[in-house]
Amino acid sequence: MTLKTFTLTGVAAIAVLSFAMTCAMTYAQGPGGRGGSGAPQPAGYRPPGSVNGVQVIQQPMVQDVIAMEDALPAKAPAKPKQPRKVLVLGSARGYVHSSIPLAAETIKQMGLKTDAWQTTLTYDANDINTENLKQYDLVFLDSTTGAFLDDPNDPAKTAARKAALLEFVRGGKGLAGIHAATDSYHGRGGGAAAAAANGTPATPVQPQGTWPDFNNLIGGFFKFHWVFPQVLTVKIDDPKSPLTAMFHGREFMIHDETYTFAQDSFSRKNTHVLTSIDYSKMSDEDKAKEPAATKRTDGDYALSWIRREGKGRVFYEALGHSEHIYAIPPMLEHILAGVQYALGDLAADDSPSVK
Repeated sequence: MTLKTFTLTGVAAIAVLSFAMTCAMTYAQGPGGRGGSGAPQPAGYRPPGSVNGVQVIQQPMVQDVIAMEDALPAKAPAKPKQPRKVLVLGSARGYVHSSIPLAAETIKQMGLKTDAWQTTLTYDANDINTENLKQYDLVFLDSTTGAFLDDPNDPAKTAARKAALLEFVRGGKGLAGIHAATDSYHGRGGGAAAAAANGTPATPVQPQGTWPDFNNLIGGFFKFHWVFPQVLTVKIDDPKSPLTAMFHGREFMIHDETYTFAQDSFSRKNTHVLTSIDYSKMSDEDKAKEPAATKRTDGDYALSWIRREGKGRVFYEALGHSEHIYAIPPMLEHILAGVQYALGDLAADDSPSVK
């Protein structure tokens, strides 16, 4: 079996590294799951997403693609108003998730199977420019981390990329993000370690956003996560929305790594929440894992939401760290509906959850 591939744009030197690392590190899918060395790999093995701090472009694992394709929705909830094009950006400047290539393949195959959109994948931030974005209806942020649009050697180029993305959405186009799209453009906060080193009382510091326009656009930024395989009870906050119809108003349990958002960065006054963690059903032991110094005081741990930005639309889903998320049919239906909302093809109430 061969994997379907994307059209990659502007990957330049990183593609060379990808080729070399793929030859060295990507294991053939042979009998018994053995790799190129002939040695069996542990169950759940994934090649690392970065080497020496440089992102390695991987193909998704064959078994993950098969599981995802078997779970894809048969049809879209809305008919596209016109042919749609989606640009998936897989650039990660911080932690590189192994699920990035699978999420990208999911968006491609989902669009093809439902005739909802066509997909192009890029790992190159240079493709976020005003001229190139004219051909697209939506940008999908595929677990982007860190300052994913920045060029540390060219502040003017950085500013142009940022302006292009904001203008794209505010002018009427769409933005969708999954999982680590919110682990971008923020500081880590803290304060305790530095205080201990200086022998002074600890003063907790909330993490701060480093690009306020984007932090507001996406709806919040990362401060802490429960690590995989944390069990979560997912609550349906808007059971009347077409974006949650696949859940039939019923809570469900799921295992994944999921994010919590800085108190001042996420608010229901800025987002229309679709799903969230039912915090009342989390054990005291698991609640205690969240650092007390920066813990949310409202117990509000949203997982997915939509919002308006100017004339455009934004959809975000916090789950998606683990590859198995992309083999759960209702989750794929949820993502499909969210992308169609952000494209402007699926109407939904996107007024803030708290007026």
